[in-house]
Amino acid sequence: MNDIVTPDAMRRLREAAEGHPFPLLFATVSGAHLYGFPSPDSDYDLRGCHLLPLRDVIGLDPGRETVEIERVEQGFELDMVTHDALKFFRLLLKKNGYVLEQVFSPLVVVATPEHEELKAIAAGCITRHHSHHYFGFAETQWRLFDGERPRRVKPLLYVYRVLLTGIHLMRTGEVEANLVRLADEARLGHVGDLIARKLAGPERATLEDSDVEFHRSEYERLRGDLESAHKASRLPEGPTSRAALDDLLVRIRMKTGESSSRDGSL
Repeated sequence: MNDIVTPDAMRRLREAAEGHPFPLLFATVSGAHLYGFPSPDSDYDLRGCHLLPLRDVIGLDPGRETVEIERVEQGFELDMVTHDALKFFRLLLKKNGYVLEQVFSPLVVVATPEHEELKAIAAGCITRHHSHHYFGFAETQWRLFDGERPRRVKPLLYVYRVLLTGIHLMRTGEVEANLVRLADEARLGHVGDLIARKLAGPERATLEDSDVEFHRSEYERLRGDLESAHKASRLPEGPTSRAALDDLLVRIRMKTGESSSRDGSL
């Protein structure tokens, strides 16, 4: 799967991560590259978790909980968003599929020992109620697809991606965001055709009205499958690893404080 991100692109992503104003616990690629259908002109969505200095955590003025950086250089478009560990960990404890996909993305730009520990802990943050995230995302993307004229392939691909990711998560407890794999697992050959249309360029990236009813029926069918998977899921009702997540956060903060003391910055 790593061939989706070229060596040159990975080099640029690592350079961008190295220029982040704070140390990174991890940084991974999300968006179309993670989902398996990037166009030649797709931007790179870099997501991750940063560590604020201790002074910014305990002082009167809050530090930068979220850092957003956009950059376009020689045709390379980057959208980087990271959250401080406290905010990121709190999001993990909610039914937030975005942060789960970021933690478990196989397209790793920055990795640390704490990232490996976080992945083990994050598995205990997965609940059956994460299905609601995927229901909501799919509904939003379907409205976007169905409300446009002409109707574009891209939002329809997102509809299939989130529903199939949600179904897979409910059934296995594992995060899989790559639509190529998910469609193959579900034996949905028409999804592969849609991906091919998107990759072919703008001239084939729209659908005829005659195709819409078929995809509408598939949307409703997969929503039903996600509902059934939710009801049958053996995933827990709530996170089971909150204490471990809290322990990791405390250790990270203490480590940051010790480093600041050695640097003489306190």
